[in-house]
Amino acid sequence: MALDINGVMSKALQAKTAFMKLNQEQTDRIVQAAYEAGFDNRIRLAKHACDETRLGVWKDKVIKNVLATQFVYDDIKNQRTVGIVAEDAQNEIVEIARPIGPIFAVTPVTNPTSTALFKVLISLKSRNPIIIRPHGAAKKCTIEAARVCYEAALQEGAPENCIQWISRSTEEQTMEFMRHKKTAMILATGSVGLVRAAYSSGNPAIGVGPGNVPVFIGRTADVPFAVDQILMSKTFDNGTVCASEQSLVVRDCHVDEVIRLFKERKAHFLSTDEIKRLESVAYNKTMSVMNVEVIGQSAVTIAKMAGIDVPEDTTLLIAELDDIGHDCPLSMEILAPILAFYRADTFEEAITLCRRINLNGGLGHTVSIFSNCEDKIEHFASVMNAGRILVNTPASLGALGGTYNALSPSMTLGCGTGGKNITTDNVSARHLLNIQRVARRKVSRHIGPSALERFFDESMDAASFQNESYWGFGAGERGE
Repeated sequence: MALDINGVMSKALQAKTAFMKLNQEQTDRIVQAAYEAGFDNRIRLAKHACDETRLGVWKDKVIKNVLATQFVYDDIKNQRTVGIVAEDAQNEIVEIARPIGPIFAVTPVTNPTSTALFKVLISLKSRNPIIIRPHGAAKKCTIEAARVCYEAALQEGAPENCIQWISRSTEEQTMEFMRHKKTAMILATGSVGLVRAAYSSGNPAIGVGPGNVPVFIGRTADVPFAVDQILMSKTFDNGTVCASEQSLVVRDCHVDEVIRLFKERKAHFLSTDEIKRLESVAYNKTMSVMNVEVIGQSAVTIAKMAGIDVPEDTTLLIAELDDIGHDCPLSMEILAPILAFYRADTFEEAITLCRRINLNGGLGHTVSIFSNCEDKIEHFASVMNAGRILVNTPASLGALGGTYNALSPSMTLGCGTGGKNITTDNVSARHLLNIQRVARRKVSRHIGPSALERFFDESMDAASFQNESYWGFGAGERGE
């Protein structure tokens, strides 16, 4: 059956009209029902995702599903998203929240069910209909996640077609959805090319940039703690979180201890020959992208692909490198348990390495530091271009928020202008609202002249007003 794009969008607009009639209490009941359905199915959906995509670890995907449902729900449940949401009596400004309209949401193969659950919840909370286009290799599990939420939402009075999904679509059809005049917002999670397409569609878009995340172990760091946190984070769901650590920068004073501790935890340090063999398996230099075959695979599986003999309990593949960039592929973002390793004689050298790593494919995303020196932490934060600067925290779950810190729980991590995104926020329901501001004319206690009128009356006479030099113009420059 041919895909009726206009029909899908018309249904979404009808759902928007129905959504506009709901009050905050009705909206919140719908959101709670969808959350409970997604949470109750967290294990089944995680296993479904692993079975279909052959990526990651199902137990870790359960944690992602919990974050995308329970943590997100707890974060948004008390937010006002209907009608008057804020009042500033002193300045006489009232803020009114309105839905923006149909959301076209693209979901990835790496986090297929958790991203769908997350985008559904924030769309329902903001009273926006959502259309989900799943990754081709994760269609079944993504659609199932959307379906369980949709059926639960309908039971609580949600509009029909408030959640839709696209079972099949060509690249051109996806672009047609993005460009469609009735699409209000695109939530794009996926490849760099897909995100660029969303931003060039002509419609508002929130996308994410790549996350080539450097992590720095400083002189004052608790080294055993740092190694444990980094290993846990980098191996979480086999490295499929875009905020997971990609390169480790270690002060020389800690190098021997860090290597010893990683080896004790079954990490394999690659020889020069093994690094060369792994490069072509893990990264496509022609296309300047990671090879999809290694994404979300275990260290042992990837080693076998590269013809590298490692023990069956190997947790991580570590490559000690002396360069950064396209000609050194393992220094780039690879969503797998592969970690680059750099030595730094001084703090300044470490900062330079971290900035170079960040510049090569990770601008605006996330950086990490293990240190107990506040001055060094502050300096690190001041010179890095990242929306999330994580301190003594595992980067993958730390960046997603809600677990190790008070960042908003989110499966969409904005990268700001560095990553060519509109925001550095962890995206949530508040980003899917149009806020109207009712601003009354501000007057003194007794009705009188406006502030502008008082300014002219008290600060300058008519002659000054006519004097162009007062405004910074030269003679005759003001024009019309």
